[in-house]
Amino acid sequence: MAGQMIPQLIRTRGLTKTYQVGDNEIRALAGVSIDVAQGEFTAVMGPSGSGKSTLMNMLGCLDRPSAGEYVLGGRRVSDLASDELAAVRNSNIGFVFQTFNLLARTAAVENVELPLVYAGVPAAERRVRALEMLAKVGLAERADHHSAQLSGGQQQRVAIARALVTRPLLILADEPTGALDSRTSLEIMALLQELNQGGMTVLVVTHEADVARFARRVLRFRDGHLVEDHANEKPDDARAMLRAEAVPVTISAEASA
Repeated sequence: MAGQMIPQLIRTRGLTKTYQVGDNEIRALAGVSIDVAQGEFTAVMGPSGSGKSTLMNMLGCLDRPSAGEYVLGGRRVSDLASDELAAVRNSNIGFVFQTFNLLARTAAVENVELPLVYAGVPAAERRVRALEMLAKVGLAERADHHSAQLSGGQQQRVAIARALVTRPLLILADEPTGALDSRTSLEIMALLQELNQGGMTVLVVTHEADVARFARRVLRFRDGHLVEDHANEKPDDARAMLRAEAVPVTISAEASA
């Protein structure tokens, strides 16, 4: 509906994180205030030590700020006790990591089920939901394959299915293409874009401009400060790039026949 307000999913005000290292106080985040609307695709960029990973830990409820406020889905989570924070994290946030973090000798479907095991979901429902998510990421036929039987891109798809299986409010992806070749990286970014187009809020932490160009908004950090926040009016379309990339390969094959 025209003019309808899009609800804020993430709201931080003065978010600060300091660490004590010997006699020195290190400020990893220095009073960061951001709003992220439901359904956004946001990239968080910056070099090592910029604060982007610390921000992800805060937003992912993996750590608590030293000062400031964090509201997720209308709930102030910055002051929650550790067990309450874990409950919010497990039910509202899906994580995707550079190294996949799959159990090596466990079937893909069982890897996807794992968050539901921790949540106490009955076995029959776990299996149905895990298979549904594997189908969503295009791996229905690989449900019984172990991680060692899957390519890097397939392993990351399993990890994304695992992130989705709890029906989270937010997908947090930390360098999700860092261990993948360029074409497989495009496939993963295409999948994340498709999930976002379906309404999922996606936040990608990256140091690579080649990843950030697929996001609709870019936050850039330096020395714990948010130094740039801009909209990407025309994000690259990863699926279209994959289609275009396939064309010269086909022509070349025919020309050499």
